[in-house]
Amino acid sequence: MRANTGERVVDAAIAAFGRRGYDGTSLDALATELGVRKQTILYYYPSKEALLDAAIDRAAEDLSAALEGALAGAGPGWARVEAVVRSVFRLAGRRPELLGLLREVSRLGPPPATRLTAALDPLIRRAADFLEAEMDAGTMRRHDSRLLLLAAYSTVIGVATEVEVLRALGYEPTARSLVRRRTELLTFLRSALVADGSRVPPRRDGSPVQWSQDRSRP
Repeated sequence: MRANTGERVVDAAIAAFGRRGYDGTSLDALATELGVRKQTILYYYPSKEALLDAAIDRAAEDLSAALEGALAGAGPGWARVEAVVRSVFRLAGRRPELLGLLREVSRLGPPPATRLTAALDPLIRRAADFLEAEMDAGTMRRHDSRLLLLAAYSTVIGVATEVEVLRALGYEPTARSLVRRRTELLTFLRSALVADGSRVPPRRDGSPVQWSQDRSRP
């Protein structure tokens, strides 16, 4: 048996759970898709619940890596919020099943949702610290940072995962429609977050907006 079989099983589980849901996916069907026996899956992951845990861990790792990569090249302030949103939408276009899994885990509730939250906690804490710093500086509106992150996460994931919903209904979303939803969401978030009188960096579409000061990255 190839050494990467366990990895292939996790990849297939992310795709299946993200597209059909946890309850709608059986290990028998997964084994058929992989061309292996059910016992092979159980060799690596002794239960469906254990496989879901592995899928959650992988999804959290991949999401964190994508966001960290986006933030590494982002500027200060609003530019960092925009970089995160753009990164999530790139995932929606390239790996919609990953975002579908995140949506499914939220639906399932604890303990899977608790596991996902714990895996993403370092990223969440950094984001909360960043928002608090921007609020203290007066560049973003005062909100409860944790509740704001929850609302933003739900909104971004909800809009981005419409890709999978459309595909499930038989419609293939276009790159143009994804860009349009991303632009509308960024406009909404900017109006909700950026404080009155603050100036933000130029939008990537060339709109002439400026940032008032250079703040260090969180």
